[in-house]
Parts: sequence; C-alpha cells; structure tokens
Amino acid sequence: MTFDLAAFLEEAGVGRTLVHLQPMQAFFSQGSSADSIYYLRTGRAKLTVVSQDGKEATIALLSAGQFIGEESLASVGGLHLATASAIEICTALKIARGEMIRVMHEEHAFSEMFLKFLLTRSMRTQADLVDQLFNSSEKRLARILLLMAEFGEPGTPEHLIPPSRRKLWRRWSAPPGPASASS
Repeated sequence: MTFDLAAFLEEAGVGRTLVHLQPMQAFFSQGSSADSIYYLRTGRAKLTVVSQDGKEATIALLSAGQFIGEESLASVGGLHLATASAIEICTALKIARGEMIRVMHEEHAFSEMFLKFLLTRSMRTQADLVDQLFNSSEKRLARILLLMAEFGEPGTPEHLIPPSRRKLWRRWSAPPGPASASS
C-alpha cells in the first residue's frame, strides 16, 4: 500500500484529530505542554509571545498548508514558547508527537514536505531578522503589509505595476535627463 500524503493531511486517523477553531481561539498557549503539531488546512493563524512584563508581540502569521507547533518534535515534555491562535475560522489536523515522528521515519514524501516547510520557515525568520536590523520603519511596515496580504507567494510572480503602466512608471521614475522632442 502506498502512502497518500494528501489523505494523511486531510483525514483524521490514528494519532490525528480534526479540530475547528473560531477567531481568537488558541491552538495552544505559551508555556503549555508541546505534545502535538497542527497542520493548518483552512484559515489563518498567528504566533504571539508575551514577555514577563506583559508586552505581546506577533512573531509569525500562518496560512493554510503550514504547520504550527513543530517545536514539539524537539523533546518529550517540552513547552510551547509561543501562543498560536486563529485569526479567522480555522480547520486543522492535530497530529500527536508520536504519530508525527513515526510518519517522518516511514514516509519519505512526508519527510521531504515537512523539511521543505521547516527550511522555508527558517529562511523567512532570517529575512525578518535582517529586516528588523537593517531596514527603516517604513520599509518594515511595507514588508509586513505585503506579507499579511500574502503578496508575492513563492512560485507566483506578481507585478506591483500593471504592464500597461510600466513604461509610464519607468519614464516618471527615471532620473531627469536632457529634454527631447519624443517625450
């Protein structure tokens, strides 16, 4: 019998439960036991952390097709370092730690997909850090707004300026030069 990756992520089964969350409902809370991973099937979620003096910060925005709580693979008895909560109505597959480890060992298609997710998340975190360290607040705000709008998703080139206006944009944004009769 061959492994069906799509069916594994769509259906409840041994070690897997479908969960439905309303906006602002938590998948898990900061400091709670990290014993399962969630695969976000529909909706959007966020990861937030709260400092000891009560300051809250959003550290990641998540959309369908992403995993939440992957830190539960790091160790038995570990704790969540952040709170994951729904931004809008979400459907997720809750995968027990043991089942996740079993499937990663036995099913290469799943391991490959999960590793790709982890690497993509790591690269995005690095980009966020570089953005925070080196860009102006205006550039950081623009980047965050584009990320929130899911603009420029991998594999789908998008243009900020419609093709019919690009020539006009180039002319307008070009440095001033000598005047010509063709302008």
